[in-house]
Amino acid sequence: MLGPEEIERLSFSIIDREVPKPRPFEGDEWKVVRRMIHSTADFELLELVRFHPEAIQKGLEAIKKGCLIVTDTEMARSGIGRGRLRRWGCKIECLIGDERVRKEAEVKGTSRASAAVDLVSERINDGIYVIGNAPTALMRLLDLIEGGKCVPALVVGIPVGFVNASESKERLIAQTKVPYITVKGRKGGSALAASVVNALAEIALSR
Repeated sequence: MLGPEEIERLSFSIIDREVPKPRPFEGDEWKVVRRMIHSTADFELLELVRFHPEAIQKGLEAIKKGCLIVTDTEMARSGIGRGRLRRWGCKIECLIGDERVRKEAEVKGTSRASAAVDLVSERINDGIYVIGNAPTALMRLLDLIEGGKCVPALVVGIPVGFVNASESKERLIAQTKVPYITVKGRKGGSALAASVVNALAEIALSR
């Protein structure tokens, strides 16, 4: 029986074989996209993933400085491998269940995901914000970025769904203030978003 590491290596070799060169992504970008395909078995991502030109560099720099990583769901937080990030002392947080977030969302009539962005906005400068589920979180984060209220090192913005998911990602691509990694259209999810951070951590460990 194959162990987890052997299964992962075999999976990557299958993906490499099924996506022959020349590939739409190379180098570190391919390592990220390959990890995304590995987590979803979705080869359509080859046509949908978008990288800001500085996304990989800024993400690696942030990780190696021991940055704060904030996720919009507990699933995304759980999906990020802490062992890969332990070397640099990165902290991973999800505030969706915080009582302060619940109260703020009730008072303002917003989603908890949006209220969570407000709560962490002063601490996310030079960190990585990971959104795999809630378009409202990405929209609110972009409001704050565009208003000069926070400047993450990297936004992994991959909310999934039918209402404002695609629109929020198009807005992320259109802005020029922060680097991003995203997926055009409706596809996304917590596991996919977590896989991006895991890929970046693996790249950082190899340097």
